[in-house]
Amino acid sequence: MFPTVLIVDDETTILQSLGGILSDEGFDTITASNGYEALKKIAEDSPDIVLLDIWMPGMDGIETLKEIKKENPFLPVVIISGHGTIETAVKATKIGAYDFIEKPLAIEKVILTINNALNFRRLEEENRYLRKKTLDKHSLTGNSPPIQELRKQIAVAAPTDAWILITGENGTGKELVARTIHYMSNRAEQPLIDVNCAATPEDLIERELFGYEKGAFAGADARKRGKFEIANHGTLFLDEIGDMSLSAQAKINRVLQEQKFKRIGGTRTLTTDVRVIAATNKDLEKEIERGNFREDLYYRLNVIPIEVPPLRNRIEDIDLLIHTFLNEFAGEGHFGKKSMTPAAIEALKSYTWPGNVRELKNLVERLVIMTPSDVIDIKDIPAPYAQSPQKKDLFNLHSLKDATKEFERAYILHKLKKNNDDITRTAKEIGIEKRNLIKKLRRYGFQIA
Repeated sequence: MFPTVLIVDDETTILQSLGGILSDEGFDTITASNGYEALKKIAEDSPDIVLLDIWMPGMDGIETLKEIKKENPFLPVVIISGHGTIETAVKATKIGAYDFIEKPLAIEKVILTINNALNFRRLEEENRYLRKKTLDKHSLTGNSPPIQELRKQIAVAAPTDAWILITGENGTGKELVARTIHYMSNRAEQPLIDVNCAATPEDLIERELFGYEKGAFAGADARKRGKFEIANHGTLFLDEIGDMSLSAQAKINRVLQEQKFKRIGGTRTLTTDVRVIAATNKDLEKEIERGNFREDLYYRLNVIPIEVPPLRNRIEDIDLLIHTFLNEFAGEGHFGKKSMTPAAIEALKSYTWPGNVRELKNLVERLVIMTPSDVIDIKDIPAPYAQSPQKKDLFNLHSLKDATKEFERAYILHKLKKNNDDITRTAKEIGIEKRNLIKKLRRYGFQIA
């Protein structure tokens, strides 16, 4: 299939000659003699590229370009003109033209420009696909009210340039939230640079952040750019900022305030334009009271606070998380597709998950590897994950409604297991209609025909 070129010009000789030459070069060509006809041809024939004359009666090339970009923002348009000026070229480029070619047309340059524009379009399409794939991979799994609220917060915060402080326990997915915010922001095309403040030794954190000049200290054999410099125009993610030393906090606070810094051992002042997203598993207000965290840095970072809920507060997401992880590991390893019985899932819902989603993912991976059967049952789940649901500490739940719901789930599951999954016998024993029991079991995630 050959690329289709739409040639738009009010001169018939240009349409015929340029169309003939491009056809000989292997392109499919269509033509239009004015802007209105061009818009119609684009809607009907979906060309791969447009060669657009700037001076035409009625709707001129600039107005036509504006209309094209409204409906087809990724369609490459090359402006051609016999009266080209720098001002016109700049204006067309700002509107979205890929390039500007002056008449008389040199056919070699026209073909080169077309090929370059088509290659650029392919790269853009690949980039959009990879960004979407990355965003899908980093999307937050679950439909519980806490996750829905988290998605709303991200959707509001991401398009802004405001700095964000993400809080939450270890394993809840704070880095996932930071990456999602970046990929949904206006800086998505720029780098996302992360710094693990907990894993970077105190004497190295400044080198990592600000970089250094050759000879700045023993072992500095070459200049190194720091994370602030590399992340310029993008996003800097400061993970576990609560573990950063007070001296490093003071220097970061100054850079964030002034948007300027110097490499270690350097004299030149560098400017930086970064969006800062910080994350911590600590209560920074308590750390401030203890003298472990700077209050001014806290308020500088905490423009938009986002809290990631622990897994125990969104138990209803466990079903979807488990199935997501099972599919992921089936695609990555050599274990084949595995499933998990409802009884096993219910048992996992009864665990408190101090390690949150990370702990659940690690357990599912272990079960996929270690379970010989294609179906993971409750007998395959190790202690303490396989504790009976009725043993769950109901006093840790936040409301009477949650406790009542959890007791009903545990009670029904216990009775069902006792009756060897006989729904009719279980319904009779607990004194409810069979159809009502089936309805409840479906609500708990059991697949019942």
